[in-house]
Amino acid sequence: MDNLATFFKYPQEIRTVIYTTNTVESVHRQFRKATKNRDLFPNDDALKKMLYLAYRDLSKKWTLPIQNWALILSNFSVYFNDRFNDF
Repeated sequence: MDNLATFFKYPQEIRTVIYTTNTVESVHRQFRKATKNRDLFPNDDALKKMLYLAYRDLSKKWTLPIQNWALILSNFSVYFNDRFNDF
């Protein structure tokens, strides 16, 4: 119950960022798709290149800006000033 109370002490904009994981899930899904048929990579660099290419293709599809991003950044700077650099 304490975790839930901690969650609600932040404004709606920050809570949305906390519980929205669609982007992360999408990246993981694309990485799995790219490496699914490869059981073995000759070396670490081959795997890194494959993941880079998958990410590059995925990032081309991300064209919509995040709604209210300026407001979200403002809230982050207020609540996490000690951990928040100038972005």
